[in-house]
Amino acid sequence: MAGQDKVGQATIGNGRFIEELEVEKLLEKMNKPAVKSIKSHDGDVIDCVHILNQPAFDHPKLKNHNIQMRPTFVPKGRNRRLAESKPIAQMWNYSGSCPKGTVPIRRITKEDILRASSFQQFGKKDNKTIPYLSGSLHSRTDNHEYATAEVWGDEYYGANAFINIWKTKVQQRNEFSLSQIWIMNQEDGTNNVESIEAGWQIHPMLYGDKKPRLFAYWTSDSYERIGCYNLQCPGFVQVSNEVVVGGTLQPLSVDGGSQYGISLLIWKDQGSGNWWMKSGDTDVGYWPASIFDSLSESASRIKWGGEVINKKSNGKHTTTEMGSGYFARAGFGKASFFKDISVVNGNNNLETPNYFNTYASNPMCYDIVLKDYSDDWGANFYYGGPGRNPFCQI
Repeated sequence: MAGQDKVGQATIGNGRFIEELEVEKLLEKMNKPAVKSIKSHDGDVIDCVHILNQPAFDHPKLKNHNIQMRPTFVPKGRNRRLAESKPIAQMWNYSGSCPKGTVPIRRITKEDILRASSFQQFGKKDNKTIPYLSGSLHSRTDNHEYATAEVWGDEYYGANAFINIWKTKVQQRNEFSLSQIWIMNQEDGTNNVESIEAGWQIHPMLYGDKKPRLFAYWTSDSYERIGCYNLQCPGFVQVSNEVVVGGTLQPLSVDGGSQYGISLLIWKDQGSGNWWMKSGDTDVGYWPASIFDSLSESASRIKWGGEVINKKSNGKHTTTEMGSGYFARAGFGKASFFKDISVVNGNNNLETPNYFNTYASNPMCYDIVLKDYSDDWGANFYYGGPGRNPFCQI
C-alpha cells in the first residue's frame, strides 16, 4: 500500500509539473516583450508592446498580414449623446501612456490562467453558449440568461450603440454579467455561428476582480475552440496606443445621478473588408476578414443587450445582477440602457432598424423594455434586473 501511495503521489506531482510547464509556456506566448510597462492604480500591469509584435500575428492566417493603421471608410451618420450621458476613461490612463508605435496590452498572470477551468479554456467562453437566436430552433443557452433586442433577416455591415456602465453585483467567481453588441452570422437551419462582440463586463474568473471592463470577443466556430476575449489569442489586431481591451472603466453611473457609458461602433470597412471597432472617438483595432468564413462577407443578425451566467448555487437562482440591478421599468437614472441603436447598411450608412425582436430568457429575473424613438436618444431600450427575488427563485 505504501508503494502504491508513493506511485500515486508521484503521478499527481508529475501532473502538476506538466501543468506548470504548460502555464509558463502559455504566459510566454501571450505576454509579448514590452517596450514600456505601466503599473495601473487598479492593480493591472499594462505592457506597451511594439505594434508588430502583438499576439494577433501568431495566427497562421496573419503571418504575412499588412497591418491597416486606420479604416478606409467610416459609416456615415453621427452618434447622438445626451448631456447627462458622459464619456468614460480607463484607469491606467491616469498612470502613464504608451508611446506611438506600440499598443497597450493587459499583462496576463499565472493566477489569471489558473482561475480558468483549464489552461486550454483560458480566455474563452464556455463551450456551447450560443445566445438565443430569433427564428432558430437550435439555440443553446444552458445556464446563460439574456435580455436582448435583435434584428435579423437582412445583410448587415455593423452596429452602433451607447451603453451606460454600472458597478454590477456578481454573486460568485464562476459567474459574469455583461452588456454588449453581437455581430453574428448563422448558417440557415444550422447551429454554425460566427460572432464579433464588444461591450463591458464584470468577470471575476477572467480578471480576478469585480471591476467593469471594456471587452471584445470573437469566434469562428460557434464558441467551441477558435476565438477568445480581448487579445488573449491571435486574431484581433490593435492599432490604438490609448485603449486597453480588457482594461477597467471609470467613472461609473450613479444611482439616481450622472450616467456614464461607452459609445461602441463595429463595422465592416468597405475598403479592406476588415471588421473595425471604435470606442468613443478612438479606432481601437480590427478583426481581419481572413479569420472568418461566412462573416467575412456580412452579418445576418445583430443583437444588443445583457447576459449573465446563472450557476444556481444551492439550487437557487443567482443574485448576479444584469446592468444596474434594476428592472427596465425603473427608467432613467436607475435602469441600464442602450441608446442610439443603429445598424450599418450596404451603403455604409448608419440607420435605425424598422423593427426589433426583444427577448428575455427569464423575465421575472431580468427584463427589457423597448422605448419610443426620439431625436436625442434614437432607438433605445432599458433592460436588466436583480436576479433572485421573490418572483425569481430557480
